[in-house]
Amino acid sequence: MAVSLLAAVAHAQSQDPALRASLPRPGEIASPVSVPLDADVMAALPREPVAARVDGTTLRCEGVPLMALLRATGAVPEGPLAGAHLLRYVLADARDGSRALFSLAELDPGTGGRAAYVVDRCDGRALDPDTGPLRLPVPGDALAVRGVRQLDAITVVLAP
Repeated sequence: MAVSLLAAVAHAQSQDPALRASLPRPGEIASPVSVPLDADVMAALPREPVAARVDGTTLRCEGVPLMALLRATGAVPEGPLAGAHLLRYVLADARDGSRALFSLAELDPGTGGRAAYVVDRCDGRALDPDTGPLRLPVPGDALAVRGVRQLDAITVVLAP
């Protein structure tokens, strides 16, 4: 009885869009959106100090907040995110083939508030070729597994 009731509710929700939590409109949002990582874009944004633990060491870096970069390049609109924008994710690719994934909702200050940064300097120096020229630390993560060294590309994608 309970299983058939749940199936009936699920069927009703799939048939009536007003019963869904959000109404995505994928046609209105470009996807994928490649985020430029050039020096001019980075120089135009306010820089912040960033401290992040990586492999038992605290890195003291400086760079720009990832959300500020996403907004400045037009990949994400200004203001609070809503609707289909909350169905988007950010994919960070490294030169060595590793990747990290963030939901846009977790990065949005009004929703999740997770801080991530694109940095080009750590410990007072430009990043060396083994870690740079850009790095993406995530200071609030318990482990540095989503921190990307050798950051090569950032793409914003609408989830299927």
